[in-house]
Amino acid sequence: MSTPTSSLAVEAAIFDWAGTLVDFGSLAPTQIFVEVFAQFDIDITLAQARGPMGLSKWQHIQTLLAVPAIQRQWQARFGRAPTDEDVDAMYRRFMPLQLAKVGDYSQPIDGARDTLAWLRESGIRIGSCSGYPREVMNVLLPQANAAGISPDCVVAGDDLPAGGRPGPYMALANVLDLAIGDVRRCIKIDDTVPGIEEGRRAGMWCVGVTLSGNEVGYSPAELAHAPDEEIASRCAHAAARLSGAGAHYIIESVAELREVVIDIDRRIKAGERP
Repeated sequence: MSTPTSSLAVEAAIFDWAGTLVDFGSLAPTQIFVEVFAQFDIDITLAQARGPMGLSKWQHIQTLLAVPAIQRQWQARFGRAPTDEDVDAMYRRFMPLQLAKVGDYSQPIDGARDTLAWLRESGIRIGSCSGYPREVMNVLLPQANAAGISPDCVVAGDDLPAGGRPGPYMALANVLDLAIGDVRRCIKIDDTVPGIEEGRRAGMWCVGVTLSGNEVGYSPAELAHAPDEEIASRCAHAAARLSGAGAHYIIESVAELREVVIDIDRRIKAGERP
């Protein structure tokens, strides 16, 4: 791969998918977790379902089953603690539902197309990774691509033997695929705590996304009717969570990324490192 000519020191921007590039509010997986657990007579809330978001979906189910309140329900229902075989069984229920629904939530987040176009014009390579397994990404990608969201690299949650988030592996797989010379010149953009931790462990600058993402959790319709005070409170809580995970910058959506990239470029040229 040839190196593009650019005056910017930033080499790559590596994006999460749901809640960051597409699917405002990260809605596609959330309700499905609730539905799958209900099939096993286990009640979980949308807030609980959102908790481990960013992990691979198998790990997500495993993490939910380890939540004490959920584990107590499982113990009462089945007379034993959940096992990895139970995670496998729930994952098998999850996949058909996710495959059926993911295309309904493939719409780009406002500003995503323009942001990616500006990055390309600036010579910055565009990577991406997701907690979605490859089978789900294969459904999502054609629809997202048709809508103008087409990163140069896509790594799915089950692509790598080493595993997914919060480990650095998917972000570093982007580095290899895109032939990046220095991870310290990469930016990871994500709306989840595991996704920010992934970027930090990979040695990258990290940008946390609040309003469009999982931590805030509004659907577009809910956001349109939410009180300003509630929106501000949710965004502040999300910002605290993402900053606590190590985000260097916080934005409401990718529409605000351009100025952050310019500032990171300035800091790199001044000798700063993430």
